[in-house]
Amino acid sequence: MADLDSSPRRAGNAMPLPKEVALVLQGGGALGSYQAGVIDGLAESAIEIDWVAGISIGAVNAAIFAGNPPERRVERLRAFWDKVTSALPSFPIFPNDRVREWVHDWSASYVLAAGVPGFFTPRLVPPQWAPPGSTDALSYYDTRPLIETLDALVDWDLLNSGAVRLSVGAVNLESGNFRYFDTSIERIDARHIMASGALPPGLPPVEIDGCLWWDGGLVSNTPLSHILENQTESMLAFQVDLFPASNTRPKTMADVEAREKEIRYSSRTRLISDQAMRKRREHEAIRRVLDKLPEALRHDADVARLAAIAEDKPLNIVQLIHRANAWEGGSRDYEFSARTMAEHWAAGRKAIDDAMSNAQLIAENILTGTSAAFDICPYRAAHQPIVRK
Repeated sequence: MADLDSSPRRAGNAMPLPKEVALVLQGGGALGSYQAGVIDGLAESAIEIDWVAGISIGAVNAAIFAGNPPERRVERLRAFWDKVTSALPSFPIFPNDRVREWVHDWSASYVLAAGVPGFFTPRLVPPQWAPPGSTDALSYYDTRPLIETLDALVDWDLLNSGAVRLSVGAVNLESGNFRYFDTSIERIDARHIMASGALPPGLPPVEIDGCLWWDGGLVSNTPLSHILENQTESMLAFQVDLFPASNTRPKTMADVEAREKEIRYSSRTRLISDQAMRKRREHEAIRRVLDKLPEALRHDADVARLAAIAEDKPLNIVQLIHRANAWEGGSRDYEFSARTMAEHWAAGRKAIDDAMSNAQLIAENILTGTSAAFDICPYRAAHQPIVRK
């Protein structure tokens, strides 16, 4: 049986929940509004999150989530996404993919020229003309507006209180080492969130304790491995990916740019979850062999060490993947328009609806202590997820 209390907590739809529920948010710039939609859907289903981990824009959404009480999270996320898309309102357009693609590309070009409200602005002096080694020389945009935005939307004391564990990933500019800042071991503030999203050459590195940090997506865009490596309880993890690992062949140069980003930033989430499931199968085989040992060997030190290695906590991963629309090309991660934001948000909510339509199967796994990964795909019937055990 699963490692549950005698009276396990339950979501709003009465689905039982394990001791730990994690939310894992990939990086992807403007696509992060899909994650906000997922969070909105989770709130609607009254699924309590204990641990949220993010990279880049996922770190921003994670900070707003962990830095607000449950009843204000969606409201604060809406305030953030309304602000960063306020320069490109949702004006009427002809309902045609070619027209939409043109508007999409124009909107992204506007962002390149003007920046994003409350997020980043172009530098008045190009970095090539700035003094070498200065912050101005290391990026095309200034992210100081994001400090004010985060401070307005995040209660840093609540974020660091331990009510929800927060982990955000960044890479050390000089050593190239990747690490997670984690509220379980240190205090996190706006610098850590901005460091996780400091994607060069557009955005500047962030200094923390004398070191300069860049976007964690340069090394790993998906914090799932950090969650799995530090799992100590039975867990249900919602993995929200903004780039699919697999897709069709490109037909145009715009498709090539889009596909290159998908491959670069998908971080092979399915590979990580497959490895986790395979490792659990191997551990199960070891446990079966150990159970066959004679009593005289049960207390042997080597057997005890092997038994400790083979011990697993139940794990269920629900993978929710954003699939780009036909008109979204390689600029999808920096197209901050209100129309596109609203559509991505709605897609995220639908992803949770599809996942909850499979709640009975997930619940059975939680109650029996079975581990599995569920791929919830918008192109597949909601009652037919891919399940990998």
